[in-house]
Amino acid sequence: MSNSQAWNAELYDDRHAFVWKHGASLVELLNPQPGERVLDVGCGTGHLTAQIAAAGTEVVGIDASAAMIDEARRVYPKLEFIKADARQYRGPTAFDAVFSNAALHWIRPPEAAAATIAAALRTGGRLVAEFGGHGNVAAIAAALRELAPGYFDLRLVPDWYFPGIAEYTTLLEKSGLETTQAMLFDRPTKLQGDQGLRNWAAMFAENAIAAIGEGRRAEFFQKLEDALRDKLYRDGAWYADYRRLRITAQKR
Repeated sequence: MSNSQAWNAELYDDRHAFVWKHGASLVELLNPQPGERVLDVGCGTGHLTAQIAAAGTEVVGIDASAAMIDEARRVYPKLEFIKADARQYRGPTAFDAVFSNAALHWIRPPEAAAATIAAALRTGGRLVAEFGGHGNVAAIAAALRELAPGYFDLRLVPDWYFPGIAEYTTLLEKSGLETTQAMLFDRPTKLQGDQGLRNWAAMFAENAIAAIGEGRRAEFFQKLEDALRDKLYRDGAWYADYRRLRITAQKR
């Protein structure tokens, strides 16, 4: 959902399935009901969209990545997926609920995403969302910035939006959404395989890694691992230092 982030749908599903699997409890919180219309913002490859649809809802998934939408349509051909910018999307009719997992931290300005959510909802409709909160991947982001000189332009480190509770609930309030629940919590997340940290960086900081010449990537990854081993490597595995913000809100 980033303005310029490139996405590899195959790598996303193969090495980073934890992103959507952690969203299963968010679907439970949404508690979709038969006949409801639900908008999934930042649907990715559509796995959670399908779980919502299984409850008997009419669901639409949107994502800015053509690769993600193409894969979602391939795997779930009976569902509706639209390539759309969450800062600008306006549907033909109102939705009973907006759902979003691990997407809103990619979208700037966040006010535009909040405006889209508010515009999508009917009066009394609900938002259920989870994304990176204040302090999310702080160690990884700091290491990427520290290592940037000599490898890539510092501006290629993703400009993630990781707000705290007060900041985001205020933003929603200004958009006409009243927060009903807000939680900011740590979720250290195990990465897959010995190269888990490298794969994470290749996926979620793709523009920065792509700017490094192929002959120097192994050197860069080694330095990244050396910088983070004491903080993020334990029991034979890499862990991403995730902190998540979970929000429910209602349109007034």
